[in-house]
Amino acid sequence: MLKFEVLTTDPTSHARRATLTLNHGVVQTPIFMPVGTYGTVKGVTPASLEAMGAQIILGNTFHLWMRPGQDVMKSFGGLHAFERWNKPILTDSGGFQVWSLGEMRKITEQGVHFASPVNGDKLFMSPEVSMQIQTGLNSDIVMQLDECTPYETKGHITTEAEARQSMEMSLRWAQRSRAEFERLENPNALFGIVQGGMFEHLRQESLDALVAMDFPGYAVGGVSVGEPKDEMRRIMAHTPHRLPAHKPRYLMGVGTPEDLVEGVACGVDMFDCVMPTRNARNGTLFTRFGDLKIRNAKHKTDHRPLDETCTCYACAGSSGVSWADGGREGFSRAYLHHLDRCGEMLSPMLTSIHNLHYYLNLMKEVRAALDAGTFGEFRQRFHAERARGV
Repeated sequence: MLKFEVLTTDPTSHARRATLTLNHGVVQTPIFMPVGTYGTVKGVTPASLEAMGAQIILGNTFHLWMRPGQDVMKSFGGLHAFERWNKPILTDSGGFQVWSLGEMRKITEQGVHFASPVNGDKLFMSPEVSMQIQTGLNSDIVMQLDECTPYETKGHITTEAEARQSMEMSLRWAQRSRAEFERLENPNALFGIVQGGMFEHLRQESLDALVAMDFPGYAVGGVSVGEPKDEMRRIMAHTPHRLPAHKPRYLMGVGTPEDLVEGVACGVDMFDCVMPTRNARNGTLFTRFGDLKIRNAKHKTDHRPLDETCTCYACAGSSGVSWADGGREGFSRAYLHHLDRCGEMLSPMLTSIHNLHYYLNLMKEVRAALDAGTFGEFRQRFHAERARGV
C-alpha cells in the first residue's frame, strides 16, 4: 500500500531525503509531480515523461469523472492502462475543481451540488462519491474530499470563523472519506489534507485531528488560492515540518522553482503544479539563470538554446550531434521564437518538455545535495544563479 523511508535529513533546515514505495513503483523524494488533468500531461507523451525522469504524475478526479466517465475507466481497469503510464499516479479528490466552479455549485454538509461544466447536468460530489471514483481510477495515492478554503470569501478576506467552519467540515469529510475508502477495500494509500486558511492555529488544529486519524500520508491544501506570496510562504514555513516525520508530506498546487526549493527546506516531500506546462504554452521558460520570455523580439536571431546547462530534448536533442554552425542538436531560441510566432503546435510541445525537465532535474539536484550533505550550499547557489538572469 505505502512504505515511506527517510534516508537522510539536513541539519540546516527541515529538508529530508526519502523513498516512497507505492503499488506501481518506488518514488525518490523530494519529487515534483507533473499534472495530467485529463489523463495526459498536455503536449507530452508518456515516453517523454519517462525520459525526463518523471516518477509519479497526477490525474484529475473531477475532470475524468466528467469525461470519459467511470464506466470507460473501469473497462480499462483504471487510469494506468487507459493512459499507458505504468508508474505511480496520484489523483486529487475533485474538491478544488468543485470549489473553482463558484456560483455553479452549492456546498452542504452532505457534499457539493453543482451543474456539470460539460453539459449542464445536475451532479453531486460527496466524500463517498470521490472515493468511489478514485477507487475506479486505481490511483496509487487517493486524496480525501476537502473543502478548499479560499483566501477571499464573497469579496472579503476569509475570516477566522469562516476558515474554521470550512476546516471543521473538511475534517468530518476526512472521516467519511476514510470510512468509504476502507469499505471499498481500496488497496492504495489515502492522504488527509490540512486546511485552516491563513490561520496557523487552525492549521495546527486540522493537523492534530488528521494525525489522530492516522492517514498513510498528509497534504497541505488551501495554498495558492489567491493569497499573497508571503502569506503562502508563512503557511509553508509553519505546517509541513509539524506533520509526522515518518509519513510523506505533500504541498498541493505549489509552485515556482523558488517555492519548491524553499518548500523542501520546510520539510515538504512532494509537489505538483500546472505552472511548468501552463507557462510553457504562454511562452515563459524556466532556466537555471532565471525565466526567459521566448516571445520577446530579442530572441528572433539568437542561436543559443534556452539553457546551455540543460540536457532536455529541446535544449540538447537526443544524440549529442553538433551541427556545422557549431550548435548542438537541440533547438535555438530563434527557432522556438519562430514556432511560437507562427502558432505551431510543436512550440508548446518543446517548451513543455523543457519546463518539466527543468523542474524534475531541479528536484534531482536537490536529492543529490541532500545525499551529499550539501543542501545548504545548494540552496544558496540555486538562488544566486536564478537571480543572475538570462
